[in-house]
Amino acid sequence: MNAVTVIESGSVLDIPLNKLKKSPKNARRTPHGEAAIEALAASIAAKGLLQAPVVEPEVDGEGGPTGCYLVTIGEGRRLALLLRAKRKEIRKTEPVRCVVDTANDPHEISLDENVTRTDMHPADQFEAFRKLAEDQGFGAEEIAARFGVSAHVVRQRLRLGAVAPKLMALYREGTLTLDQLMAFAVTEDHARQEQVYEQLSWNRSPQLIRRAMTEAKVPAADRRAVFVGIEAYAEAGGTILRDLFTEDGGGWLEDVGLLDRLALEKLDREAAELREAEGWKWAEPALEYPHGHGFRRVYPNFVERSEEDAARKSALSDELEDLNAQWEATEDLPPDVEAQFAKLEEELAALGDTYAYDPDDVSRGGVLVVLGHDGAARIERGLIRPEDEAPEPEADDEDDGEGASPVASEAGDAQPSGPGDVSEPVEDEGAPLSERLVLDLTAYRTIGLRDAVGADPNLALVALVHALAVKTFYPPYAQASCVDVKLVSAFLDGHAPGVSESPAGRRIGERHDAWATRLPQEAEDAWAYVFGLGSGDLLDLLAHCVSLGINAVHNPLDRKPAAWAHADALAQAADLDMRTTWTPTVASYLGRVTKAKIVDAVTEAVGGEAVQRLDGLKKPDMAEAAETSLAPTRWLPALLRTPRPEPKAEAEPDVTAIAAE
Repeated sequence: MNAVTVIESGSVLDIPLNKLKKSPKNARRTPHGEAAIEALAASIAAKGLLQAPVVEPEVDGEGGPTGCYLVTIGEGRRLALLLRAKRKEIRKTEPVRCVVDTANDPHEISLDENVTRTDMHPADQFEAFRKLAEDQGFGAEEIAARFGVSAHVVRQRLRLGAVAPKLMALYREGTLTLDQLMAFAVTEDHARQEQVYEQLSWNRSPQLIRRAMTEAKVPAADRRAVFVGIEAYAEAGGTILRDLFTEDGGGWLEDVGLLDRLALEKLDREAAELREAEGWKWAEPALEYPHGHGFRRVYPNFVERSEEDAARKSALSDELEDLNAQWEATEDLPPDVEAQFAKLEEELAALGDTYAYDPDDVSRGGVLVVLGHDGAARIERGLIRPEDEAPEPEADDEDDGEGASPVASEAGDAQPSGPGDVSEPVEDEGAPLSERLVLDLTAYRTIGLRDAVGADPNLALVALVHALAVKTFYPPYAQASCVDVKLVSAFLDGHAPGVSESPAGRRIGERHDAWATRLPQEAEDAWAYVFGLGSGDLLDLLAHCVSLGINAVHNPLDRKPAAWAHADALAQAADLDMRTTWTPTVASYLGRVTKAKIVDAVTEAVGGEAVQRLDGLKKPDMAEAAETSLAPTRWLPALLRTPRPEPKAEAEPDVTAIAAE
């Protein structure tokens, strides 16, 4: 019979790894996370096993030793060693130095080891990582490998370790939170960090701190940065400040002057190319559209096709019509027929309507190449400066005896002396009419016009459309209409920058340009043009002009509740669907409301798991997660929803009448 070896408590043994087992008496029931085991494995690989596990001998049912040992303290180290063995970094029988404890209750010492220890303060950890980098010369990747974390995490800790000592002390004592410390750590400028801290009031939110730390810098999402490109900015010597504490790295461009110069230079190159290609007198860049510049706008004119082109277009149309009739009943067309259709349509498109600027306008006019809200160049053609306007023809002071008088013809009818000029009232050769009489007579003429137009709805519609059109498309000095209609178009970009470049804004711009190219260049010719429009075109032009006068902005400085109510009624009548021009994004809504509002939006639109995923997230992460959840739902906030008409209540039956029957 073999004698049983008695192992004294406190003995240190080298036990093969495959002889170590998890103790059923271990107080820790929650499994170790994979990341924690990875970090332990990396630490052991770099520095060895710094703390020996505590074990007790395993016994069988009869109380005899099995040759294995149960790990009371150090289960995470055992799992990390097994992970290294699985990766073939060590043997499965690798000896592990352990301390045997048979004197104490295994469950109690396991609990004690987890309860009584004090974790290192994060500030100590941040500074310790920084000391490793400074004293040992370790880079982020090497430190990451030695501690089993990502290089990005190491860079974050190094950045936090570089925060001003004053702020680090405030963090240690609990005056600052970790989120606030991360906001200060956006830059390594200690003086700026302390300056921002001193300027803080009761509001010390991380967002406010981060904004104050970067107020003189330009976000990487700024339209100038998008237009120039981060790489081009960096190649020009610009520095970029990265935010290590956001998911996408964020970033700010620190040299604003350089960025503006690069953007203007790029716009200027595009302007020069445009001027050379199209022949304009001038072409200039602009970071912002110069509203109130005083330029007059001209538009391209319709170019008449030659008789040869018109004949060719008619022949192609006939050929396409015959081909359609021939293959109308066939669903799957042969490849050669499809190619024939494509060729005919391409040739017809090439012979379609063409518009071109008048050469005289091009020789006097210019182009602005403006940086748009989306970071792309926007081209504004056909701008005439006041000094480039064509000179008005000089009127002769004396009659040269050739032709009729500029004031009156032989028939005595008033004649204009030139385009846009207003004729003086025709007077007898004797004394002129008094001002009072002129007022009297023209008042009677006005009342007569009102009566005549009021009795002719079609003519009234034409006069209204003409009055609105000249106010919409022509400068104030050329608005030749006796119908006094006020049309004010509110400047919406002042309330929501970039709104004119939204889908709805672009559609309005395209509609405006299309009408501008159709209307005559001179305001005095507009009446004849509008008078000749068909009813469909007349209503289309009216709709466009009226639409520009709509103002449904809820401005607290100009409260108009009745007008806002009318906007709801108008939206209902138009069956307005704002989902075609607005989507809920971080920039448009979610990043500008409270966390409660974000949760309300996701709850209303999606609910369920999507709401649960928001729980515990910080505001920026919550807004981004909500944007992803709301994208397929087409959710709208209440201010953008079109009210639906309330169903009419059915009339209650007249009980008296029924009884009488």
